[in-house]
Amino acid sequence: MSKQKKEKKSFLSLLVRNLVGNKNKNISILEEEQMQSPFRTVLKNFGHNKIAMTGLIVFLLIFAFVIIGPFFYHLDLSYSETSQINMAPGFKQMKMPSALNNNAAYISQGATFAVGVSNDGEVYVWGQPKISTTINMKKQIPENMGKVTMVAAGYDHALALNEDGEVFGWGNDRLKQSTIPHEVYAYGKVVQIAAGYQISAAVTEDGYVVFWGNESVNDVRVKKLQQGKIEKVAFTADAMIGLTYDGEVLYLGKQETAYKNVPETLASGVVDIAATASTCAGLLEDGTVVVWGNITKGENMVPETTGKITSLSAGRYHYSALTDAGEVVAWGADDLGQIDVPSSLSKKGITALYSGYYQNYAVTDEGKVYTWGLKGYLLGTDGLGRDIMTRLVNGGKMTMTIGAVSVIISTIIGIIVGGISGFFGGKIDMLLQRFTEIVSALPFLPFAMILSSIVGNSIPETQRIMLIMVVLGVLSWPGLSRLVRAQVLAEREKEFVTAARAMGVKKNMIIFKHIIPNVVSTIIVSATLDFATCMLTESTLSYLGFGVALPRPTWGNMLTGSNNSVIIQNYWWQWVFAAVILSICVICINCVGDGLRDAIDPKSNER
Repeated sequence: MSKQKKEKKSFLSLLVRNLVGNKNKNISILEEEQMQSPFRTVLKNFGHNKIAMTGLIVFLLIFAFVIIGPFFYHLDLSYSETSQINMAPGFKQMKMPSALNNNAAYISQGATFAVGVSNDGEVYVWGQPKISTTINMKKQIPENMGKVTMVAAGYDHALALNEDGEVFGWGNDRLKQSTIPHEVYAYGKVVQIAAGYQISAAVTEDGYVVFWGNESVNDVRVKKLQQGKIEKVAFTADAMIGLTYDGEVLYLGKQETAYKNVPETLASGVVDIAATASTCAGLLEDGTVVVWGNITKGENMVPETTGKITSLSAGRYHYSALTDAGEVVAWGADDLGQIDVPSSLSKKGITALYSGYYQNYAVTDEGKVYTWGLKGYLLGTDGLGRDIMTRLVNGGKMTMTIGAVSVIISTIIGIIVGGISGFFGGKIDMLLQRFTEIVSALPFLPFAMILSSIVGNSIPETQRIMLIMVVLGVLSWPGLSRLVRAQVLAEREKEFVTAARAMGVKKNMIIFKHIIPNVVSTIIVSATLDFATCMLTESTLSYLGFGVALPRPTWGNMLTGSNNSVIIQNYWWQWVFAAVILSICVICINCVGDGLRDAIDPKSNER
């Protein structure tokens, strides 16, 4: 009796050491293997599979990327910006030439490029100067311009003015916006130039304004009474204002627009003007800034300053100003960091300020340039000016969500149908298997496309996405149900099922509580592989236009541009990144599924 107690005590001691851990004694291999659970064995086998572990790590990184990313890359479905369309990946927008950094005399920012002139009159272009396959702003700078004193960058063209009053233009000339007309020199020496959206203007020393380019889009009509009085002009996206020598702001157009109603306070005493895409601003002698027009992005929210504002500059949707104390302030839209003025500028001795679109340049008295604003886009932009990175992150979240929900639906249906069919057999099995074959016989993609096109266009977007999830889930379960049925057929003949029946356990409890847990390994592997399949199917439907509709992004509809030869040749970034990350994600999921299958099957390591 005492010997049995000792053996029992020895067994209990061994059990405690394996469960709690024994730091003082090394457990032998045989003892460790005897106490190792099946789950632990699966993890061990999976961890030894380098390909599966690599796939799991990469997939988890992509998963974290699409889950955490939307908190930093906010998606605005209504956003589009024509000035930023088809921009290539990179951060070159404010990467100035080194020869200009300590020698800048004048800077002007265009939509995708910038033009600057040095103190010795040399012209430089940086950013993304390739406007199209045939237009490169950097390579088409006119030669023999002399000593240039001023430059002006428009949407897709640029102007230069030399010390003799000659004007030069280059860039897009489809609407003659960069071809200098002879009328420019009919009213004396040119002292100021301006470039807007497909339009250009020049102001002479006698106060005359000459404009050329697209007059149908821009409301530009200078009256005879206004000629001979203009000192400076500024363009909005579709109009022009002028400042007279008497300090009055004039609207240089004839249509009834929001810019025409110039505030009465700007009838005199104005020292500077500027204009964004949709607003205009005038600076009074006392430093007060008056803004009017289509104010939608806080363009009228002028901040308080320690000194008096002495000059104005404007970008696409923001203003910046310089005070007599050397302080730089900015206000308006800040979606791309264009009003995030560096706090250190107040001590740099800023003497000139140049703003355009989403960039800002502050020049010191020594010619050194400080910049802030949009540097570029990591993955470029699409045909509507939307950030590819933002759409890739949010599109991945949508693709993975649809794939996950579809797999959950198909797994539930497959377990129920396969479990009942395998356990009961007979007529029930016959009926369910014939139903499974009918569903399997449906042409998957054509059926999903037809159902999506018929029902999807008549329901709201959220319900359409839910419909896609349900369709994918309802049509994807036959394969899993057959696997579950085969496993249940084998498990139902084992002793534990006979024991459960003898104890009076209900049949549904035997199926879903006793048999299904024993075949869960097969279910996990199948569900993992089906997850990748559902992601590919959703991407295919969205690519063909029958899935998630634009502008909501998914990795599938982001590939739509790949069916356009122009995009394939010139704007590869609009589809390559989505294709690469989708391919990597699917491959990683398949590697994880194969690794789980090998880890769960003990015989797989012997093959």
